[in-house]
Amino acid sequence: MPGHYDALIIGGGHNGLVCAFYLARAGMRVRVLERRQIAGGAAVTEEFHPGFRNSTASYTVSLLQPRVIADMRLRDHGYRVVERKVGNFLPFADSYLKLGEGRTRAEFARISPPDAESYPRYDAALGRLAAVLRDLALQTPPGPGGGLAAMQAAALQGWPLARLDRATQRDLLEIFTRSAREFLDGWFVDERVKAAFAFDAVVGNFAGVSTPGSAYVLLHHVFGEVNGKAGVWGHAIGGMGAITTAMAAACREAGVEISLESPVARVLVEQGHARGVRLQSGEELHAPVVAANVGPALLFREMVDQADLDADFRRRMASYKTGSGTFRMNVALSELPDFSVLPGKALAEHHTAGIVIAPGLDYMDRAFDDARTHGWSRAPIVEMLIPSTLDDSLAPPGCHVASLFCQQFAPVLPDGRSWDDCRQEVADLIIDTVTAHAPNFRQSVIARQIHSPLDLERKFGLVGGDIFHGRMSLDQLWAARPVLGHADYRAPIRGLYLCGSGAHPGGGVTGAPGHNAAREILRDRSVLWKLLHRR
Repeated sequence: MPGHYDALIIGGGHNGLVCAFYLARAGMRVRVLERRQIAGGAAVTEEFHPGFRNSTASYTVSLLQPRVIADMRLRDHGYRVVERKVGNFLPFADSYLKLGEGRTRAEFARISPPDAESYPRYDAALGRLAAVLRDLALQTPPGPGGGLAAMQAAALQGWPLARLDRATQRDLLEIFTRSAREFLDGWFVDERVKAAFAFDAVVGNFAGVSTPGSAYVLLHHVFGEVNGKAGVWGHAIGGMGAITTAMAAACREAGVEISLESPVARVLVEQGHARGVRLQSGEELHAPVVAANVGPALLFREMVDQADLDADFRRRMASYKTGSGTFRMNVALSELPDFSVLPGKALAEHHTAGIVIAPGLDYMDRAFDDARTHGWSRAPIVEMLIPSTLDDSLAPPGCHVASLFCQQFAPVLPDGRSWDDCRQEVADLIIDTVTAHAPNFRQSVIARQIHSPLDLERKFGLVGGDIFHGRMSLDQLWAARPVLGHADYRAPIRGLYLCGSGAHPGGGVTGAPGHNAAREILRDRSVLWKLLHRR
């Protein structure tokens, strides 16, 4: 019947595509509704200046689940990831670090021999903790009041934690409760070494390295893998859009209908059950299953009638924490940056790295303090990637593109100011921050694409510019993501599911929420089918 489907997916980001694929593969008639003119959500590649293309928002890959890659046969659809020649490059005032590829300990030994001795133990400890997260990523968190099944799930998911040795259990407790500064102080001495790790604690996290709980985000960024190598980060040839293009191809092959420029205005609910959606055009589409790849804040504050939610859930969604403090830029470059501490414009291995400008824990805390009082950091934290050093399809010969992922920018500016009035000023500040380390940088910028927190919200539906669809803090993780009692991907409205990063295991291009939500939808569908056919 026209307008009737087995499942509707709100949002064509990577998790929505993953969810749609698994449902269609199980025989369901599925339609994805994407409000933009391109599928992929925040994982897209776009031309931002003639001849220059780049990953527009999400910009690097590691966390994508191997099972999702295999099940969707993404490599058959063009998915290819290459590793950086160096993991991270950190320029300081008069020194630098080049980390990864088996050289990290030797680099630490150059500047801090005691930290070189500590590093293998630290790396092993984080590796053990990351293994726990990998095991939990594709599991549905247990919920309170779920009866015997929930108790069994809690026991099964808790058993690997109980089997950890005492030292690892202590590390786990510390990383979930302590600040990144406290955690790293327990391992290292030199501030430059601590900075090399602390950066991961503030990526997409509007917090300082001294903020309690910030250590967890440090761990969240190391449980991925590239080409079978744990903890490695890489570049998708063609940019992040190549990943979602491959996913869309897999979806269409499975029979999924993908509709672009089809923004959803409202989830239709009848007698406590989702029955479909109304598009902004006024068209209504019907299905017994609606899976939302948008964040919980956007879904429950704007797309669901408040009368369809109980008072406690409304209150908790009203206070659901969003805003990752991120300012995102892409720049077209006429030449590679020439760093003062490692001179040269010719392509070198450090140009392929994640170039992190965050020279010390105090610098990072000041950046956060600035953002809270002033609206943005006057000395921001910047990670620059130059993907054209690994992928020459992104820029004209001799030129390059760079991604600038910048941290500590308030989602909402104080004193009623708008990001629309400040975005150019802040973009200049960011360019100056990089130029302080690479004096040729400003003059090499041909063009730039700016995404303030407000731009990220308007363009990608990321409330508060939150790249994770909600803060990755202990009160919004695992069985409490997005709130306790609804971490099993089921909303408090029957037939409505969460399949995006606002559900477990959280943000990043993982595919895990989409995979897990599809499993729960199919489980519910199977139970319903059995009930109907018993009558």
